[in-house]
Amino acid sequence: MQRGTFEWMKSVNKTTILNKIRLSGSISRADIAKETGITPPTVSSIVKELIDENLVKESHIGRSTGGRKPTLLQLKEDGYYVIGIDAGSKIIKGIVCDLVGQIHSRAEAEIWPNITKEKFLECLLTVVEQLLTKNQHDTGKVLGIGVAMHGVIDIKTGTSLSSVNSGLINVPIKQTLENKFGLPVKVENNSRAMALGEFWFGNENAVKRFAVINIGRGVGSGLIVDNKLIHGAQGVTGEIGHTTISLEGERCSCGNIGCFETFVTGDAIVRRAKRMIPTAPENLTAEEVYRLAKQGEKQYIHILEETGRLIGIGIVNFIHTVNPDKIILSGGVMKSKEIIFPIIKKTIHERVLIDKLRVETIIEVSKLGDDITVLGAATLWLNDLFY
Repeated sequence: MQRGTFEWMKSVNKTTILNKIRLSGSISRADIAKETGITPPTVSSIVKELIDENLVKESHIGRSTGGRKPTLLQLKEDGYYVIGIDAGSKIIKGIVCDLVGQIHSRAEAEIWPNITKEKFLECLLTVVEQLLTKNQHDTGKVLGIGVAMHGVIDIKTGTSLSSVNSGLINVPIKQTLENKFGLPVKVENNSRAMALGEFWFGNENAVKRFAVINIGRGVGSGLIVDNKLIHGAQGVTGEIGHTTISLEGERCSCGNIGCFETFVTGDAIVRRAKRMIPTAPENLTAEEVYRLAKQGEKQYIHILEETGRLIGIGIVNFIHTVNPDKIILSGGVMKSKEIIFPIIKKTIHERVLIDKLRVETIIEVSKLGDDITVLGAATLWLNDLFY
């Protein structure tokens, strides 16, 4: 065997063992060897490296099955940290979290409509600076900064190429942050970052094809296949909000007519309510539609049920195109899940092609709440470390 091949296999073994410890919570060296097929001497050698590298720690003594009690291994949660940034269209939120996703500090900055590229970057720098200041004693343990940004991203250069919601074009996020802080930076589309966050911290069932659909101010999705995010040739995989579901619909902010996004976002819900309910207040919001629906106002219930039907149609298109094992729905619109989610599932059940899709496609609502995007941004670095 060539030396290069041996070193590569050693690296694969190291990643396998580290991930086994992460997924197990706590596990003995013997059980790692048994469950991975890696020889016990190799496991012991690699575990020593992981302990020396501050990634793994020895934990409490395990239960004996006859003979000496085994020492269990766990991730060293505070061995390293990562910074996650959710660069939204109204607010930039940031966290510092450890290797198991526990959040240690937060910072945020408001941004405004039609913000300039320069001011946006200034706000972004401020949030990161606040996080590093709050964690000065652990600055040397920060692995990197992950940024989740809405719109089309060039992940190689870390540039936001186009953001329809904020109007920002060609924003050099990676270059700006790396020049300022000297830490490595990854930039990803927010829906794909959400998919990673859910895959790591909310995915109880191990599946090979895992998707998140985010429905809020816009609509996007992220797809993970065999532990890897799918980007596509030009990096626009997942832009389902800009698939056309009507040739005679409204004009979308992207310039096209009848995009999925124009039917199911918070703004779309408000427009539909004002069009269909003559008594709807001028300053109506999607949150108010939900509140009135919960109070039993039938007209507003109907608005949300119609939204659920339209979301279901969009998801059927997604299922027929991508065929994932599991889909997680997230975003502000899904806060009205008790009204719209049953309609979404009913629509999907009625429209998918075959029974196997009805029975085997898992569809759930995110349990991570408002932290899904910042955790997803942080996971851009965790995913690199563990896979």
